[in-house]
Amino acid sequence: MIVNSANLAALFRGFSSIFNAGVASLTGKQLYERFTTIVPSSAKGNDYGWVGKFPTMREWLGDRIIQNLKAFKYSIENKHWESTISVDRDDVEDDNVGVYSAIVQNFVQAVTAHPNKLVLDLFHGAFSTLCFDGQYMVDDDHPVGDSTKSNKGTAALNTTSYAAARTAMMSLVDDNGNSLSVMPDVFIVPPQLEKTAREIVAPQLAGGASNIYANSAEVVVVPELAGNPTEWFLLDSKKPLKPFIFQRRKELKLTSMTDDKDSNVFMKKEFLFGVDARYNVGYGLWQVLYGSTGTV
Repeated sequence: MIVNSANLAALFRGFSSIFNAGVASLTGKQLYERFTTIVPSSAKGNDYGWVGKFPTMREWLGDRIIQNLKAFKYSIENKHWESTISVDRDDVEDDNVGVYSAIVQNFVQAVTAHPNKLVLDLFHGAFSTLCFDGQYMVDDDHPVGDSTKSNKGTAALNTTSYAAARTAMMSLVDDNGNSLSVMPDVFIVPPQLEKTAREIVAPQLAGGASNIYANSAEVVVVPELAGNPTEWFLLDSKKPLKPFIFQRRKELKLTSMTDDKDSNVFMKKEFLFGVDARYNVGYGLWQVLYGSTGTV
């Protein structure tokens, strides 16, 4: 191939087509999207001090009662992310760029899976990272009105601890004592707890008797949680506000450096293709997540 601006532009269009098609095919199919609220951002960061408030309807008697949504201070600042690959000029000259199609496809998978990694890392930090109310995301003393509530357990996974977790979640109320109608439907476990989790929600017990917790939650085995083999989680994935937030400031954008005057081309005979984006993740509602360390 003759290396000129027209051919390089065509090469970039080909890479862009593969990249955009790959991103489109994977959007909406990432695990994290099931339990993450996607929030658009138009600034350096977003404030989520209002997250923990649950406005309710009341009979209108006298003046309106204003329900303040700014009880807490919690913000998520966007971060810059990038990934870059190079194409050797010799490969372009020798018409040997076919192999780069597969490389670009792998590139797409890597960059689109990055938010998934960030969100799954939030499970690891849930017992030691603050959320909007100033407590750890999974903690035993979240302030609710004049009292505190817990979304934390320490019991090893079994039917009894699973039942206790469901009861704790479904019993949660707001500051006024109104039920939050939380219904856990996703059961998150590391690979080491898969067998136990599936037995807990199986249609029948080991002896053949019917199981009252049959299909009460969908078991989702997360290989990335294998480093904490005793931890397990329940969550309500159907609420508009979910336990995690993915904040997007700038979509993935593919760009290139292919001009002969670019330093990378002049010094290293490499054409560069890179993607960049701005986003970050953080904690949403603790009320729709229950976690146990599984250490007792």
